[in-house]
Amino acid sequence: MAQDLQKAAKELGIKYFLVSFVDLFGVLRSKLVPARAIGQMQRDGAGFAGFATWLDMTPAHPDMFAIPDPDSLMQLPWQPEVGWVAGDLVMEGKPVEQAPRVLLKKLIARADKAGYRMKSGVECEFFLLEHNGTEIADTRDTQTKPCYDQSALMRRYNVITEICDHMIQLRWKPYQTDHEDANGQFEMNWEYDDCLVTADRHVLFKYMVKTLAEKHGLRATFMPKPFLRLTGNGCHAHVSLWDRAGKKNVFHDPRGELGLSALAYNFLGGVIHSADALAAIFNPTINSYKRIDATVTLSGATWSPNAISYSGNNRTHMIRIPDRDRFELRLMDGAANPYLMQAGVLAAGLDGIDNQRDPGKRLDINMYTEGQRLRRIRRLPLNLLDAIRVFGKSKVLRDAFGAELVDSYCKLKLQQWRSYATTLTQWELDNTLDC
Repeated sequence: MAQDLQKAAKELGIKYFLVSFVDLFGVLRSKLVPARAIGQMQRDGAGFAGFATWLDMTPAHPDMFAIPDPDSLMQLPWQPEVGWVAGDLVMEGKPVEQAPRVLLKKLIARADKAGYRMKSGVECEFFLLEHNGTEIADTRDTQTKPCYDQSALMRRYNVITEICDHMIQLRWKPYQTDHEDANGQFEMNWEYDDCLVTADRHVLFKYMVKTLAEKHGLRATFMPKPFLRLTGNGCHAHVSLWDRAGKKNVFHDPRGELGLSALAYNFLGGVIHSADALAAIFNPTINSYKRIDATVTLSGATWSPNAISYSGNNRTHMIRIPDRDRFELRLMDGAANPYLMQAGVLAAGLDGIDNQRDPGKRLDINMYTEGQRLRRIRRLPLNLLDAIRVFGKSKVLRDAFGAELVDSYCKLKLQQWRSYATTLTQWELDNTLDC
């Protein structure tokens, strides 16, 4: 990757750079910088007013600067005169503690000090809707079980293959696309990598899908549950831990249970231990809690977890072990902040290793049919308010994330909850007008 962005601009024909960061709510913020000025931006950063974003600042705060990380540079294949680059936020020469990418890099450094690096891949699900965003665009996509439907997939061939072609150009190594379990829903997969690389790509993927959908007269949404009777948008993460050099997967042990090492189970124990608190960042919206522990969908299954549990190759659990070298974490949804999501997994996993946390016994049952019979199993939060309260009290995440980020996140999300709670809904009118 280019270390000198001005030189890269000349070599690649880049005329403008999007210097970007993601705030606590996962909103992608950017400044468009002409190539002639990128040298100065690489040195000093692009200036922003923090109060104008979801970072819990006031108008009195000093200027905030996004310092471009040249290793993150990606030239937009559909707009090659533009280069996208992730910025790390600083204020008065110090890192902004509540900046998600800054947090993830801090945890990566902590893992490196312990001799580890986390690699991950994400499975981003999204709907393609009519441009007004209220209905599925493909009126012929009506099957009760539409998953893997070739005809429905191929009716969206133009937009799907354009996205895939761009991922190939970006060297992400995409390997499959399918029509997902809900009508109008799709999933595209690319190869796993270091968790920071995956997070940066996750950010750009969402922007790319939305942009190209608009080009085709459609609207793409990653909203967790846009349709109550259909399966929601998950964002499953496949996670493994490697040695510092990235050569050996330290989760793999052919002599271990299901081929996993004791260290892997400690990592898993950490995720299990903090799962209810992690829900606040894995499922960060009001709408998120209509996806998890939901009623049965049109296809017959929600494919989302209803409790804090793990199993082998069994998709009814919050965590499954699909192979002998990784975990699939199934709690996250399409609204998850790409950086906070990776940071949460890494923080909880490192805590599990440090404290040798035991994940408990694996459950080899169908959680959708048998889970309600289990009395001692821990349940996921029922709503965002419950999740935020647990997150705010989590010593593990407070120590890992820092009090400033945790308090800011809780403050802003509680404001969001109050806005929702003071909104009069049609359900209330339908059920209590005549009480």
